[in-house]
Amino acid sequence: MDQTLVLKAIADETRMKILSLLLRHNYCVRALARKLGLSESAVSQHLKVLRDAGLLTGEKKGYFIHYDVNRNVLHTLAAEIEALACVERAACTPEAGECSSSEQERCHVKKHNCSEEVKEFCHGKDRVKGEFGREHHRHCQCHKPE
Repeated sequence: MDQTLVLKAIADETRMKILSLLLRHNYCVRALARKLGLSESAVSQHLKVLRDAGLLTGEKKGYFIHYDVNRNVLHTLAAEIEALACVERAACTPEAGECSSSEQERCHVKKHNCSEEVKEFCHGKDRVKGEFGREHHRHCQCHKPE
């Protein structure tokens, strides 16, 4: 599966509507066009993008092809996004040469309180006190003992 191709395919609002419809029921181009209020040629172009990304399969029934969503691709993408969301930010280690000299001047590893900018960079906007591990607290001066 090409993640980028899949993400580009689902980045379009109309294609997301098509996927939503096809997750509930198999439809042909004509039925999708009626449901979406689009021309059959426009729907066909959207279906091609979704097919090329591996998101759709088609089954010929008489004169028409009925489309279905390849749920395995969606599950794989969801798992990859979940794994990405679980990546932890590593502690800043200027002694390893990871920071430029200008960054080291502002670095929170030095024994002074962090600026709001550094706190946000280090922790993110939505982090709250107590969410960080021992390694983080060893390096960071953002959290004062209570």
